[in-house]
Formats: sequence, structure tokens, C-alpha cells
Amino acid sequence: METSMETIIKKAEILIEALPYIQKLAGKTVVIKYGGNAMINDELKNSVMEDITLLKYIGVNPVVVHGGGPEINKALDKFNIKSQFVNGLRVTDSSTMEVAQMVLVGKTNKEIVSLLNKMGGNAIGLCGIDGNLIECEQYKTTVDGNEVDLGYVGKITNINSKLIELIAKDEYIPVVAPIGVGKDGRSYNINADTVAGEIAAALQAEKLMLLTDIEGVKMNKDSNDIITALTTHEAHDLIERKVIDGGMIPKVLGCIEALEKGVGRTHIIDGRISHCLLLEIFTNRGIGTMIMKEKVPYHNSEKL
Repeated sequence: METSMETIIKKAEILIEALPYIQKLAGKTVVIKYGGNAMINDELKNSVMEDITLLKYIGVNPVVVHGGGPEINKALDKFNIKSQFVNGLRVTDSSTMEVAQMVLVGKTNKEIVSLLNKMGGNAIGLCGIDGNLIECEQYKTTVDGNEVDLGYVGKITNINSKLIELIAKDEYIPVVAPIGVGKDGRSYNINADTVAGEIAAALQAEKLMLLTDIEGVKMNKDSNDIITALTTHEAHDLIERKVIDGGMIPKVLGCIEALEKGVGRTHIIDGRISHCLLLEIFTNRGIGTMIMKEKVPYHNSEKL
């Protein structure tokens, strides 16, 4: 009986630890980039959807932006269309674009909406074409000084945030597929991390959260210790010293850009951990790496 009572008291302590964060985030917007293994593993899928639904019910306004690379790859294989990448971006000809849009908007987006609705979350699926939500132009990249045509890969020129705001500040959860629209009315594939960052900036979100398949930013290449909080200055220094390298660089730079455009805090967290969103948002230490302009705690017990 004593052990049972101790367990109950610990649960109460967890709720009390979350209280100042709930107070701080009430009525605020949190943009969540949903991707990686959390989109593949059914148990993790449900865990993330439960977290997002809970956020909505306690007064936070979650906005979900999702990727879908593995599903696109599967669909392209079925149609015998070869996948090709340049500088980490998918080369997207007209056939690839058609498949990507079909998968992202018609399949992945609706699966996420369905899961959230199943949890009681009242989700609504959107893509950048809806209401010209994500306006873009063709993205240009270079390799060895030569310009490479990536096809229908988009560079965001404008976010028409009014539609998302109307939905998010009502009883609904917007779920956004990373498809943009050009002035010519054509669809463009856009990196989901980039879309999440730009939407967070347009909404002046309190938080931008990137779900990944890594624990966070490590103290050095040989260490398993995660840096729980970084300033933008410290992040730039780690990039220069090549502590942050490879695929982590664009994620960190995306977080820094979002902060410079008015987002309150940004987070890179491990989506492979059950209930990763709640653990990062509502505990004093968190589980990933938080990047912020200055290390200003929400309250005295928060460990930065």
C-alpha cells in the first residue's frame, strides 16, 4: 500500500512540475515538425498524437508540419521512378512531384489527421496550395560552383498565416503537408523542416519543435552527453568548430533563423522516445536540445 501511495504522490509531483509550463504556454502556439521514426513506428505514432491532443486540451495551440520521405520513396519504387538527391534535397521532376503530392497530401496528411481525430483532437489537413498558404518559387542550388536544376523544389517566398491562425486558435489542430504553390499555380516540394520554421516565424510561435532520430546536439563527437540548452551564439561556435556537422547543421541553422524571426524557443528532440513532446515541454530538464537567443528560464527550477 505504501509503494502504491508513493507512486501516486510521484505522479502528483510530475503534474506540479508541469504547472508553470502550462501557465506560460496557455494560449500560445507550438509548431511541431513531425518526422523520422516517429512516423513509422505505430507505438510512437500514437504517443506523439496523444501528446499533441493533450497540448490542445490544456490550452496550447499546436500546429503540425509533417514530412514523408520514406513513404515517397516506397511509392516511387512502385512506379519505377528513381530517387535522386542533391545537397540533401530530392530532385523532383514532374512525375516525382505528382507522386510526392499524392503521398504527402492524399495519404500521409490524412493518416495523421485521422489519428488525431481518433484521439479527440479535431484535426484539419492542409497543404500550401490551400488558400495560397505557402507561396514559393523554384529553389536553385549549386554543386562545385555549377547551378543544378532540382525541378519542382520550392523556396518559400511567403506564408499566408491567417488560415492557420483561424484554425489553430479555434478548437482545431492544423496539420500541414510541405507542398507549396508558385505564381504559375504549379506545386512544389519543400523541405518539411524549412516549412515548419517559416510557419513558426509567421505565427510568432512560442516554440518550434523538430522531431528527429537523434538525441539532440552532443557536447562533442566522442560524447553521448546531450547539450540541453544552447544560445544562438554558442550554436554558431559549435558549427564553426565542427562539433555540429552533417545533417544537424541545417536543423540548427533553421532553429536560429526561426529565433531571429521572432520564435520564442526552438527544440531538437528525439522522436524515438515515447511522449517526447511532453517530456521536453513540461519537465525542468527536458530530453533534447533547446536553442534560444538568451538563456532565460521560464521559472527558477528550470535547468538551462
